[in-house]
Amino acid sequence: MLGEPPAIELGNTIYATRGRPRDALRTVLELVDWMRAMRPRLTVALTEDDLRAVGEDDLRMARELRDTVRALAGAAANGREADPDAVAALNKLARRTPWWRELRVDPEPRVVVSCADRPVALALTALADDAVCLFGGPAGAEVRACHGPGCVLYFVHGAPRREYCSAGCGNRARAARHYAKTRPGP
Repeated sequence: MLGEPPAIELGNTIYATRGRPRDALRTVLELVDWMRAMRPRLTVALTEDDLRAVGEDDLRMARELRDTVRALAGAAANGREADPDAVAALNKLARRTPWWRELRVDPEPRVVVSCADRPVALALTALADDAVCLFGGPAGAEVRACHGPGCVLYFVHGAPRREYCSAGCGNRARAARHYAKTRPGP
């Protein structure tokens, strides 16, 4: 996790290792692990029982949302107009599970998010809603693709000179440039 908005974190479950693409959501267990790691940052509070109930339908929805986020992030990062099919897919996912906010007062006043469906489906719908707000708001214009060689991650540009998804990716790029300059020529 890189500390990016949750929708971008989901998109970044496609990553590269030594330039080879990897998928961190191949199985239900991998989705459970990702949701457990993201739990403090999700809009919907998920219990261990909720995570044990994750199934193949949830995995399909998460992967569809992830692929949609990556399509929209790629368009935003390259200054292209968003693909209408990706926009339609995101809007469909964002309205999949109707939800509402409720006031709870025991032990003290707080707002909780509720739905008539399973909490995991709600969490994925809320992630789609986060993506709608991200790409439809000012931060959407700040989505960037990492410039690291072989990196396929996205980030929200927060610093004027930021070019990499992480310090590690930037260090690898600088080391590669240094090696190319100091290596004996042919």
